Amino acid sequence: MEDMGVISTDKNKITLFYNSESSIGKQCYGYVQASDKEVLGVDISKTNITGTQWAELAEKLGIPVKELIDVKHADFVKLYGDKDIVMEDHDWMKILDKNPTLVQFPVLVFGENYYQLTSGADFKKYLEANSAGIDKK
Repeated sequence: MEDMGVISTDKNKITLFYNSESSIGKQCYGYVQASDKEVLGVDISKTNITGTQWAELAEKLGIPVKELIDVKHADFVKLYGDKDIVMEDHDWMKILDKNPTLVQFPVLVFGENYYQLTSGADFKKYLEANSAGIDKK
């Protein structure tokens, strides 16, 4: 039996976890909205993301939870300092729970695929790469 995640996936739907308070988040959301796909935008500055969801995003991206966080962000440095911090994933999830705007990049969920978007142009690249397998509505 295949492991079912808590994040809904659909080959005809795009989900974007983004921060509307960041320029890259706004830019990526604009690109996603301009696509002809069904879109679910999850603004992490306004919507509470559970620890389970953060863990799933990191797992599907193939990275530790720590790498979801911008440890060079001024707010992170102010709160936790600029030294390398070693913590367990659950501790990093607590940081994300208290400070979701510290997320480094928007996360795109497109079908069964997960991507961190470092720019709006990244979305276009992933859309073109995956479009062949997506049913038209």
